Amino acid sequence: MEQPEIKVNHIETKSVMTKSNTPIGGYSVNPYVGCPHACKYCYASFMKRFTGHTEEWGTFMDVKDWPEIKNPKKYAGQKVIIGTVTDGYNPLEETYKNTRRLLEELKDSGADILICTKSDLVLRDLDLLKEINENSRLTVSWSINTLDEEFKDDMDAAVSIERRLAAMKEVYAAGIRTICFISPVFPGITDIEAIIDRTKDQCDLVWLENLNLRGGFKADIMKYISTIVDYFYHEEVRGTANSGKRNVIHNP
Repeated sequence: MEQPEIKVNHIETKSVMTKSNTPIGGYSVNPYVGCPHACKYCYASFMKRFTGHTEEWGTFMDVKDWPEIKNPKKYAGQKVIIGTVTDGYNPLEETYKNTRRLLEELKDSGADILICTKSDLVLRDLDLLKEINENSRLTVSWSINTLDEEFKDDMDAAVSIERRLAAMKEVYAAGIRTICFISPVFPGITDIEAIIDRTKDQCDLVWLENLNLRGGFKADIMKYISTIVDYFYHEEVRGTANSGKRNVIHNP
């Protein structure tokens, strides 16, 4: 998938820290609104209901400007998840550096920080991540739901799987806790075992997440699934599905 043309806006917000209503509590922190990865399965498109955007999800990005976090210690021991409905290390981060700014403001907080990404741009901030990791609990998670680059390119405009794996390996080697997040799992298509085998020596944890079918995009994603399942089926019939190019798990 080619990177879509992104309409960029700048917005001011009273705080970048948002109390989380997830079971783990803490804070959900998103330095941007929108995400240029334009993942076909992305549940975060529901955010348009709250932002007033009429553009297609994946074609806009609001760059947040927030007052400096002057008392980071108030988040000590709290879970802080960066990138719940955006990727803080999306390609525009290279220009705007909002995520690096956020990490600099939280580096002495003592918070339990989790960064969720599909990018290798996180390596730009490896010096800062090492510093944070000395005084706080820091984890970096990469979403990987296939080892097939062609399939990945059909699903999203993020960096390649190989670049994600290389970044994970380097961050892990730096002594920082890493997670392979197999998300979303496409039933009958995502080869969980192959992904675990590929990442087992460079991550501390493997998380899995079901495909999220809530929201108005359910019909679109189900149509997409029916298309790719049919494609994978015909690949296997031709004897190529398990040749290394395609890896398929069949559910009974």
